[in-house]
Amino acid sequence: MKEFFRSLFARGPKVGAVDPALAAPVIALLGFGVVMVYSAGVIEAGADFGNPHHFVKRQGVFALLALGTMFAVSRFDYHKLRLLTYLTLGTVAALMLATVVGLGHTSGGATRWIRLGPVNLQPSEFAKVAMVLWLAYSLDKKREKVKSFSIGMVPHLLMAGLLVLICMKQPDFGSAAVLLFLTFSMLFVAGARVVYLLGAGAIGLSFAFWAIRFTAYRWERMLAWFNMIEHRQDLAYQPFQAVMSFGSGQLTGMGLGQGKQVLYLPEAHTDSISAIIGEELGFIGIFCLCLVYLFIVARGVKTALSAEDEYGSYVAFGLSMLFGVQALVNLAVAMAILPTKGLTLPFISYGGSSLVVNAAAMGILLNVSRPRKERVASRARGTVEASAIVGLSATDQLDQTGTRVAAS
Repeated sequence: MKEFFRSLFARGPKVGAVDPALAAPVIALLGFGVVMVYSAGVIEAGADFGNPHHFVKRQGVFALLALGTMFAVSRFDYHKLRLLTYLTLGTVAALMLATVVGLGHTSGGATRWIRLGPVNLQPSEFAKVAMVLWLAYSLDKKREKVKSFSIGMVPHLLMAGLLVLICMKQPDFGSAAVLLFLTFSMLFVAGARVVYLLGAGAIGLSFAFWAIRFTAYRWERMLAWFNMIEHRQDLAYQPFQAVMSFGSGQLTGMGLGQGKQVLYLPEAHTDSISAIIGEELGFIGIFCLCLVYLFIVARGVKTALSAEDEYGSYVAFGLSMLFGVQALVNLAVAMAILPTKGLTLPFISYGGSSLVVNAAAMGILLNVSRPRKERVASRARGTVEASAIVGLSATDQLDQTGTRVAAS
C-alpha cells in the first residue's frame, strides 16, 4: 500500500501546456450551458421552487466545480491512472449495483441516482469514463493478443455486458447503448478481428430488440415514436414538442429567452435542452453547436494519434468518442430521429454528475495532449547524437578513400 501511494503521488516528467484549441471550446460550452439552463428552466424553477434562479444558480456552481475539476485533472499524469483502473471500475460497479438493490433514488420511473444530501450522483455517468480507462489499460496490456477471441474479446465483452445489465435494470437504455458503443469502437481501433465484432454486434442488436419488444413500456414508446401524430398527447408528447421547438426556431431562432416551448416541453433544461437551443437560436445555432462538438471530437482524435504511447492513444480516442456519441444521441433524440433516451448534452445540460464527470474526462484528455518535455528533449538529444555518428562515419570514409561522401 505504501508503494502504491508513493507511485501515485510521485513527481512525473515535466510537461508542456494543454492544447488550447481543445480546452477553449469546452470552457465556452460550460458558459453557454449556464445561459441556456437559465433560459430553459426559469419558468419551471419559478413554478416548482418559487425561485426562477434556482436552476441557474446551481448550474453556475456545477460549472465552476467542473472547471476546477478539469483544471486539476489536466495536471495529473494520465499514466498514473493505470494504478487506479480496477479501483475505479470496482467502485463504480458497486455504486451502480447499489442503485438496483434498494439504495437508489427513483425519479421519473427510473432508479439511476444515489442521494448524498442535496446532491444526486448518477453512477452510470462515472461508468462510461471508468469503462474507457479499463479498456485502454486492458487493450494496451493485451495488444499482442487482441485478435484472439478468448483474450481480446471475451473479457471486454463480459465486463461491458455486466455494466449493461445493471443499466438495463435501473433502467437506463441510453447509457447501456453508449457503453456498448465505446466497447466496440475501442476494440475496433485496437485491431480486434472484424468478424468477431460483427458477430458480437449481431448478438447485441438481438438483445436490444428483445429488450424493447418484450418490455411493454419500451414497445409502446417505440410504436408511439413511429406514429407521433396520433400519440402527441400521450406517449409521444415529449418528442413531438421537441420537434415543434426546432420547427419554431426556423433559420435564426426566436432569440434567447424568447422561446415558448419551455411552457410545454418536459425536461427542457436537462435532456431536451438542445430543442430549446434550436427554438431560440434556430438552425444556425444548432449547426454551430454541432460544429463545436465535431471540432472537439476531431481534436481529441488528433490527440490520440499524437499520444506518446498506446495507452494514451486508447484513452484519448475513447473519451473523444464518449463526447461525440452522447452529443449525437442527445441531438438525434431531440429531433425525433431516435426514440426518447435519457442522455444529457455534454457540458450544457443541467446536472452536477454529468458536468463534473465530463469535465474530469476532458481533463484526462487535456493531460494526454500535454507534450512531455523530458521525453521530447531525450528524443532531440538522440537525434543530435545520431547525426554526429553519421557525420563521423562520413569523415572516416573520406580519409580512407580520398573521395567526398555526403552524410545522409
